[in-house]
Amino acid sequence: MIPPIASNFVAGESPAAALDHAARTNDDGVNVILNLLGEHYEEPENAAADTKAYRALVRDIADSDVDACISVKPSQLGIDIGDGVFTSNFRSIVEAAQDAGVFVWCDMEDADTTDVTLDAFEELAREFDGGVGQCVQSNLRRTADDLERLADVPGKIRLVKGAYDEPESIAYTEKSEVNERYREDLETLFAEYEGEVAVGSHDPQMIDYARDLREEYGREFEIQMLMGVRGDAQRELAAEGEEVWQYAPYGDKWLSYFYRRVRERKENALFALRAIVSG
Repeated sequence: MIPPIASNFVAGESPAAALDHAARTNDDGVNVILNLLGEHYEEPENAAADTKAYRALVRDIADSDVDACISVKPSQLGIDIGDGVFTSNFRSIVEAAQDAGVFVWCDMEDADTTDVTLDAFEELAREFDGGVGQCVQSNLRRTADDLERLADVPGKIRLVKGAYDEPESIAYTEKSEVNERYREDLETLFAEYEGEVAVGSHDPQMIDYARDLREEYGREFEIQMLMGVRGDAQRELAAEGEEVWQYAPYGDKWLSYFYRRVRERKENALFALRAIVSG
């Protein structure tokens, strides 16, 4: 059983529980991005098992009535084992998802994995006609160049501020700097990216800024937020007509999930605490 605090952020331990959560969330007008918990595998068997689980999950989504897609982590698919392991497993999932008509997102992890992750995204997004989306982090100094490179890649880009505690040599570390970069990167996406834009943020100011950019550039966007964080805002935004997606992890590795999030950055623990208190 998942403890009550953890259950605010995890949609159960099984695919069935995750799909039930998706159905309930859909009732509030919010779509769901399902992520099977698991990361930083060092054995190919573990990466292969999660790849198989994702292939089954996209079939389950296709057979259900839920509005849902999936998001995978590179280290879950074996990037720590080898670049080829990750790319092969990622391709296998995208192939199954394409057949099922289910969209696939790829998360972005620490900066050491950025090049391999973006290479895989570009290759698969072009091959599968935009059925893939990629998360990009504004706190990295390289992101402006990455967005220029990805401008004509089909699919979707999810822009987030970035949760990993990277060194100042490669990342902006001051909150004000990250906010400034996020705004600039967001405008770049609205102005230049040929695919679709996802605003991955709980910051009301950034969502309002995206709305302003929509008016300026005549482009729609979707909003993505984590399960358990600003739930009322998710429902309110959906009721206002915004396309809202909730990122909902599930699986039996929920304890290590919380441990890693807290260990990566102390702000993550405070963020979770505020979410529990404020709803």
